[in-house]
Amino acid sequence: MYCVRKVTDDLFWVGGNDHRLSLFENIHPIPRGVSYNSYLLTDEKTVLFDTVDWSVCRQLIDNIKAVLGDRDLDYIVINHMEPDHGASLEEVLIRWPNAKVVSTDKAFTMMKQFGFEIGERGISVKEGDSLSFGRHNVTFASAAMVHWPEVMVTFDTTDGILFSADAFGSFGALDGKLFNDEVDFDRDWIDDARRYYTNIVGKYGSFVQKLLKKAQSLDIKIICPLHGPVWRSNIGYFVDKHDKWSRYEPEEKGVLIAYASMYGNTETAAQALASKLAERGCLNYRVYDVSNTHVSTLIAESFKYSNIVLASVTYNMGIFPVMHDFLEDMKALCLTGRKFSVIENGTWAPKSGTLITDFINNDLKSMEIIGNKFTVNSSLKTDKEAELDALADAIVESMK
Repeated sequence: MYCVRKVTDDLFWVGGNDHRLSLFENIHPIPRGVSYNSYLLTDEKTVLFDTVDWSVCRQLIDNIKAVLGDRDLDYIVINHMEPDHGASLEEVLIRWPNAKVVSTDKAFTMMKQFGFEIGERGISVKEGDSLSFGRHNVTFASAAMVHWPEVMVTFDTTDGILFSADAFGSFGALDGKLFNDEVDFDRDWIDDARRYYTNIVGKYGSFVQKLLKKAQSLDIKIICPLHGPVWRSNIGYFVDKHDKWSRYEPEEKGVLIAYASMYGNTETAAQALASKLAERGCLNYRVYDVSNTHVSTLIAESFKYSNIVLASVTYNMGIFPVMHDFLEDMKALCLTGRKFSVIENGTWAPKSGTLITDFINNDLKSMEIIGNKFTVNSSLKTDKEAELDALADAIVESMK
């Protein structure tokens, strides 16, 4: 049975949803599933924009057959060759062997690496090239390193549709609701969109900025990404989010409090600081235990908030391992421009705070330390209250 939705009168969503996959790229939890978006244009020529992950290949084939009927498939445009989008290419070509494959030179190299023999069916395009499919004319633009080097985007100049590859995507299965205005995006989707961007694309902010500058010159009416909802309204809202994320600018003045605690004492210090922030009217904060919060969520929250408090027990004379992993992910994803405060704990030799501070100063870029390092010896005592008050005051002042 096919499952198709119209994007416009002659453009159809023919992708699929996957609720069985628990880890995207075998690392990021996706409790709400994920969509693999593919689009089919029925002009004088028929055009498939990208394929899908192998897990929903059968659905893709059924959907294409339902839309095409007795027509042949003329073109397949591959904007991104990563297997969650390119894995079904061979299966599509087996069924529609006359189709020409349109993509970049780098993508064709990757197709060979994945074992796909395209041969004479390949049409290589580069920045500024164009094709006509009848009423619809499209141009191609490089989107290298958003987030693979072969990526391009395709712009339908006729209807103002941007096929944006992995840009403007999100975790989460569509479950029938294809368009952004069919969901409460700010309530139900923005956290997944942020977590998707920051962990999948976050390292490549400068390349996203290049793509956004290209997009400014286009009259975009619809954005068709490879994951998540299709945008046909309020596009500026989502573009602004990506502009902030790709410039590593915090979305909000607020505080992420992330703690690593073995027996609850470091957690108590983190919770005490949270209470003092609330007493001062600073209510925009979130508290996370790094031991039971996936690092993809911590990274997403790091991109969201202006201030980060790291509270860690000392472990083997070092930083608690999961806290150290969190710091390494910040480094790998090029997070910059945040304000950090540090809490350490240790029974005989507190060292984690000094090591965290050194990491922030030496391994991260353009970070600022707010307040003095706060040290707990085994458990929080009342004689530390004035010092904790001073730290809370410093954090609140830094957000003014």
